[in-house]
Amino acid sequence: MKTIHILPQDIVSHIAAGQVIERPSSVVKELIENALDAHAQHIHVELHNGGYNVIRVIDDGDGMSKEDVEACFLPHATSKIAAVEDIVGIRSLGFRGEALSSIAAVGSLTVSSRQKGTVKGWKGRGYGQET
Repeated sequence: MKTIHILPQDIVSHIAAGQVIERPSSVVKELIENALDAHAQHIHVELHNGGYNVIRVIDDGDGMSKEDVEACFLPHATSKIAAVEDIVGIRSLGFRGEALSSIAAVGSLTVSSRQKGTVKGWKGRGYGQET
């Protein structure tokens, strides 16, 4: 009989990615939900090769700070839940904090963002295994 062991983080990341990212349309769905949760009024989606080479989502949502851009690639990173009580009152489309870290686990991801009312924007990159 095999013994129980703890999975390495790279395997955990790929399992989580598989739960969130089934195909390019899953990535588009997650990114559009993030844009809508950020109060975007306009969302532009660009696909190359059906999303297998490039998926670019541009929106006019609230934007992120430098700290948020740095943290958004981490597993379970979310702005929507801070306490257990927040889970029952959630009113956003996505809140698990898995989308960006899952996308970065299986491909390369660049997030460029500028908060509304600020001049300077930020860029962060997450690199995983490109397929």
